[in-house]
Amino acid sequence: MIRVLLTDDHPVVRAGLRALLDTEPDVTVVGEATTPAEAVAAAEATRPDVVLMDLQLRAGTSGVDATAALRRLAHPPRVLVLTNYDTDVDILGAVEAGASGYLLKDAPPDELLAAVRAAAAGESALAPAIATRLLDRLRAPAVSLSTRELEVLEAVAAGRSNREIARALTVSEATVKSHLAHIFTKLDVASRTAAVAAARRQGLLR
Repeated sequence: MIRVLLTDDHPVVRAGLRALLDTEPDVTVVGEATTPAEAVAAAEATRPDVVLMDLQLRAGTSGVDATAALRRLAHPPRVLVLTNYDTDVDILGAVEAGASGYLLKDAPPDELLAAVRAAAAGESALAPAIATRLLDRLRAPAVSLSTRELEVLEAVAAGRSNREIARALTVSEATVKSHLAHIFTKLDVASRTAAVAAARRQGLLR
């Protein structure tokens, strides 16, 4: 029996997932969570095989942080991201945090069920579109932004100053400026505004 923990801050989404999974003879939902802390506590209590994880949780908390925390547990479950977002910053963050799979919420039910079973078996489960994006990054690494550069650019898009970004990422302002210089070079732009616009056109940012 595959034991699944649902982590999503929308009760309707959790109810829909539970209704789908509970119809399967080899799958059972053992708990629900709405925040990273709840997910870790529930995972420790129920020892699920797979955690279905949204990326944007209550009060702006991150499913990426929750994924990393779950993978650090003594008995780490497999984490399968189920989200609305398919930007590079989300995909790379989730994969680097240890996610076994990445699906979009518009995935067909049979694709979701197959991904749950694949994750439980220790296999990767990437939506075709996500797998294509990762392969594209591998084929053209010179024009790809690193995870930290994407974090910096995402903060710039949110209107944060260099000082605020440095404080949030616990680095120096000089480091932030260095990241921005690399971003400008890679995107062939000369300003923060142009960098954000170019990144959005290329699907790097939401």
